Amino acid sequence: MLLYIHGFNSSPLSDKGLVTASYIAEHHPQLPFFQPQLPSEPLEAMALLIDIVEKAQAEGEPLTYIGSSLGGYFASYLTETYGGRAVLVNPAVKPFELFDEFIGTQYNPYTDETYQVVAEHKHDVGRYNTPAILNPDRFYVLLQTGDEVLDYKQAMQKYHCCKLLIEPDGDHSFIGYKDQLASICEYLFS
Repeated sequence: MLLYIHGFNSSPLSDKGLVTASYIAEHHPQLPFFQPQLPSEPLEAMALLIDIVEKAQAEGEPLTYIGSSLGGYFASYLTETYGGRAVLVNPAVKPFELFDEFIGTQYNPYTDETYQVVAEHKHDVGRYNTPAILNPDRFYVLLQTGDEVLDYKQAMQKYHCCKLLIEPDGDHSFIGYKDQLASICEYLFS
């Protein structure tokens, strides 16, 4: 099972989401692939992800994840809690520290949804923090130094003992992501 987890205010309809779905359909069509639209409420989002993971686990499916930004943060928790392997793309390390700037009305252009970010979401997201990576062999982390949303150095420090790809420049979307999908799948499925 491969679970693709999008980031904050994003969707499976993002460029990375669409490219991933297309690549998996072409190169791994037999693979159970999940790419849910996450609810805007963090506890609901994680409940949905845990449900998918626990069902796959009950069916004996190997667990693999691709998580982008906040999705990388969630994928870290799932990997450390349930096992499997994860590829994190410009992952959020301490997203709860950033939530204050998003409190209020938000708009998701992919879903055309307007929703509220409230103060308790900061606490809710913090519940899934993995302060230290206990199983570094389960992670492959892709970072670009030009990420304009998150400080790549936080991820570099947290995941220093994991397999890392650090590219100069780039941006939060991870320029050239499509070109990484072969090595991402090789890591996840080997």
